[in-house]
Amino acid sequence: MSSQSARSADYDLLVIGGGVNGAGVARDAAGRGLRVLEVEMADLASATSGWSSKLIHGGLRYLEYYEFRLVREALEEREVLLNAAPHIVRPMRFVLPHDRTMRPVWMIRMGLWMYDHLGKRVSLPGSHTVGFPHVEYSAGLKPEIRSGIVYSDCRVDDARLTVLTAMSARDKGATVLTRTKFVGGRRENGVWQAELENVRDGSRRTVTATAVVNAGGPWVSSVLQGVPHKPTGAKVRLVKGSHIVVPKVHSLGHACLLQNTDKRVVFVIPFEGKYSLIGTTDVPVDTPEEAVDITDQETDYLIEAANRFLAKPISRADVVWTFAGVRPLYDDGKSDPSSITRDYVLELDDEDGLAPVLSLFGGKITTYRCLAESVLDKLAPYLPPMGPKWTKEASLPGGDVPNYNAFRDEMFERYKGFPRDLLDGVVRRHGGRTPLVLGDIARPEQLGRNFGAGLTEREIECLVADEWAETADDILWRRTKCGLHMDAAQRQAVADYLASRKPA
Repeated sequence: MSSQSARSADYDLLVIGGGVNGAGVARDAAGRGLRVLEVEMADLASATSGWSSKLIHGGLRYLEYYEFRLVREALEEREVLLNAAPHIVRPMRFVLPHDRTMRPVWMIRMGLWMYDHLGKRVSLPGSHTVGFPHVEYSAGLKPEIRSGIVYSDCRVDDARLTVLTAMSARDKGATVLTRTKFVGGRRENGVWQAELENVRDGSRRTVTATAVVNAGGPWVSSVLQGVPHKPTGAKVRLVKGSHIVVPKVHSLGHACLLQNTDKRVVFVIPFEGKYSLIGTTDVPVDTPEEAVDITDQETDYLIEAANRFLAKPISRADVVWTFAGVRPLYDDGKSDPSSITRDYVLELDDEDGLAPVLSLFGGKITTYRCLAESVLDKLAPYLPPMGPKWTKEASLPGGDVPNYNAFRDEMFERYKGFPRDLLDGVVRRHGGRTPLVLGDIARPEQLGRNFGAGLTEREIECLVADEWAETADDILWRRTKCGLHMDAAQRQAVADYLASRKPA
């Protein structure tokens, strides 16, 4: 470092944004010995990173757009995340039913052969064709569909992935502040003077940092407006993706990838045991606020796309939950939202070789870890000497269980007599940290009030103390998905409990 001011800054790195990319950068940097502050204006994973299709995948359809580097990187990361967090990242088989309106089978098989071999596939089985009817893979599909192709990918609890990554960052020494907004910043004596606002009470303070990472996601351009920077050609394209949840369309464990008549694909994914998740749409929007809710047109689109293949048609009356999120894609100039690159672009701006701000455009959940490595590679000349790369072989909190199924059985034996849904939910959410959540108790009553769906007072207290949860939405829809399994009165009871425990 060439500046005494930079060495005396409060932090080496200020990360703006509490999505998976921001959390990933904070985790990696803290683990290399940097002093890190991450700030998020709302809750962790409250925007893009909590409202995805909940997949860890290479992106089969990206091959059509010649995104070979992105697909290879994502496929390699699929294996990394399977090892890092086996409790929230789980293998899944996908069935692509085929009919005469689609591309020829030989063409699809060629694409899947590339999909099998581009990345370092170790633990997942390869693809193969199947004839229908099939005892397993034709479940839920129309009998006139005579064949399909089966391949592998993974599902993930996206919001928990973000929260666990932030917990790992904290464990490595990072400071993570939620409900803390970056108001603006300026360069002074070779470091950043950054003004932060506590959203809860409006109080403000200023911190100094050697470098800033703008991981604002949908708000990446807004963050840039709050700092002096050189004009950049990088822009963000906001694309809304909506999903519907219906009672499960078949009783088996595989997902379906359905090609619609407009050449887009729609996933039908087993979700939370009782349901199927159907999505997504691709709708251009101008602001993140436009992407909060699904529209009737999007609902009808997803229902129609699914009903082309499902033996038992679904209707609006079957929809039990919907959600929508905005994807902040790098604007590559393409007019079709589905064809816009899902790759990431890093834009760096500095002043005389000091006080850099690096902005992230695009990216996908699957590649967040290697994106973080790329960020630190680019910032290395500006920062104190860092330790070596470390995240590729490291577990996330709760992921240090070599055999997840064996560990789950061990927990069922240890807490024998506890409700199955309660234990299953805690183990799926917390993995190896389950004993920290449940403790050395002998009876389920010792967990305090059961609010429904296996969510207890004991777990809520852990989520508040360890995972930055503050509101009912934080707990019911991001730290857990218990809200989906509760009625309105049960959800309100959680909100009332949180209100009652707050200090006066």
